[in-house]
Amino acid sequence: MASTSQGTESRSKHGLQHNGQRLKKLLRPDGRRVHVAASPEEHARLHKTLAEIEPDGNFDIFIHGSPEHLEAVRYVHAHHEQKRDELREKHANVYHEFENVHLQLDALSNELHRLTEQGVSLDANFSKFGYDAHLRTREPDSSASSMSRRSSDHGQRDWEAERRNGRSLKLWKRPVVRQYLHKGLIWRSSELQEVASFELFVDLLYVGIIAIIGDFAAEHPTGSGLLQFTIVFSIGWKIWSDLQIITSWLAVDDIIQRLSVILVMACLVGFTLNIVESFDTTYTTMIAFFITQRIFQSVYLLWISYLIPMIRGFMVAQVIIALTGSAIWIASIHVDYPARIAPVWITIALDILAQIVLILIVRRAQKSRTRVGSLFCKWFEFHPSLNIEHKTARTNAFVTLVFGYSVVGLFYQNRAAYGINAFFGKAILGLIQAFCFNWLYFEIDGWNIHTHAIRRHVASSMIWITIHLPFIMSYVLAGASLSRLVLAHDCQDTEVKTLTEGYAVLSEEEIPPGLQWFYCAGLGVALLCMSVISFTHVHKKFEGQRVTKRSRLGLRVAVSVIIICLPLAESLSSLELISTTTGLVALVLMFDLYGCTFMGESFVRDDRKCKYWADCPRRRRGALEEAMKSGDMIKVEELAVEEKGYVPAP
Repeated sequence: MASTSQGTESRSKHGLQHNGQRLKKLLRPDGRRVHVAASPEEHARLHKTLAEIEPDGNFDIFIHGSPEHLEAVRYVHAHHEQKRDELREKHANVYHEFENVHLQLDALSNELHRLTEQGVSLDANFSKFGYDAHLRTREPDSSASSMSRRSSDHGQRDWEAERRNGRSLKLWKRPVVRQYLHKGLIWRSSELQEVASFELFVDLLYVGIIAIIGDFAAEHPTGSGLLQFTIVFSIGWKIWSDLQIITSWLAVDDIIQRLSVILVMACLVGFTLNIVESFDTTYTTMIAFFITQRIFQSVYLLWISYLIPMIRGFMVAQVIIALTGSAIWIASIHVDYPARIAPVWITIALDILAQIVLILIVRRAQKSRTRVGSLFCKWFEFHPSLNIEHKTARTNAFVTLVFGYSVVGLFYQNRAAYGINAFFGKAILGLIQAFCFNWLYFEIDGWNIHTHAIRRHVASSMIWITIHLPFIMSYVLAGASLSRLVLAHDCQDTEVKTLTEGYAVLSEEEIPPGLQWFYCAGLGVALLCMSVISFTHVHKKFEGQRVTKRSRLGLRVAVSVIIICLPLAESLSSLELISTTTGLVALVLMFDLYGCTFMGESFVRDDRKCKYWADCPRRRRGALEEAMKSGDMIKVEELAVEEKGYVPAP
């Protein structure tokens, strides 16, 4: 240990620390010191500081990445390579032994850094989602086969070898757990998990589901229509959620996985084709496709529990939950409506909340010292965990899809020569409304996050994951209702003859009260859920912020209540209703934007003056300042030629 510390101290004196960060100083063979600045501003500060503490002037300051910096590094690198070759020739035996010890120390140092200081691969994760002291990365098994392998490769890559280093497709591969929880630590692969192309393809099917169930609810703005919309949407969400969770848990990149996805998509298509008449004649067929997907998932998880004994307990628990829910769904087929509603809601609650209850039971058992608690700890010692990047990326993609659906629903076809009328105005207001929601969700609530809800606490994680279902469901209901309000001809400048035949049939002279409630309640609940989603995150703070986060969320809640209660004003036309809701949503957005600004700066414009920096000899500084004050033109090329004999390129 003493030799290690001495070696570290020696390297530190020469500015050659190798800790994964950029070198801040170098020592030339002639003894001249080279300091490296990250920016022109740091260059100026270093020059001022070093001029005071090193009056001998035996130093140079280069900006990182500049040609001078690159030349200095290459020069010092060549010098040390020459010294290495000389040592190898003079002391061959000692040199090879020392090099072997050096490689061993590098490998061990890299392992210690990975275990205690968190590897570089997690830096981007911590910056985006917040720091977690219980998160660790694990390398692939093949990388640990030899300790003598270098911990990092800073040399030139052999691109010809890379060209021959392709990967072959396989019919079947043994699945690998991407991320798992063990004794309070989350172990995850060091490789980033990207969203697979088939996941985005599956999302395309949900465009059809959202369009069918949303249009059905808008055509039947009654309590029964709302009930059917809620039940069917919850089942469709469960299918999407199951596929997303399994993909996040397990790394399986083979042909069998793609064929399995096709089977799930076939079940999803069969489910979608039986949505509209599900409360009359097609309920059995719709549930049969859903149960088929659940049973196939159970068989797959049982197979995973056999292949990966480490997570067998958790996989078996998932199978029990799925089969229990499937049994209740089968029982609901044999019960007539409306008695069927009771088992349906019991099963939906089980499907949505069972995961949360299981996690809470496991956490409680881990703190218990009873015999039952010990059995739970042994059975669930390892269990897979959600990958935060994959979960947020998939959820964001689905939310974007929902926002896009609300915009597509605004489109209609005009047959008038001059189509700027109230129909057009309502469509533009709906577009502004959707854009405001997108702005709030992604660029206000998803910006400046210190700790993401999933990483903040188990309670905030459960709330964030669960609240997205009512948020998306409410917004889809509001978007579908908005598409009908746009076509309504209950106000001035809305003549039905200006619409093409297909849209004229959908135009109504009087808005049904249920449609107003669907639109306003859906929009208000969606805004309220967005407030909860934002509240679960921990956002960064700064001194001088105009409005705090709690105050901004307070306005959102108040506006949500106002929007929900708007149908009580029965005299509002479709144009007035859309205008009012859009104005309220825009008010929330403007208040959030204003609240996120700095109190010491102007909200309207940037008053900061643009500054430029340049390095010039002191004897020239006075003349240059006078030329700038008088407005004379300074020819930089002439100065360069006079100082260093530089000849500009033609």
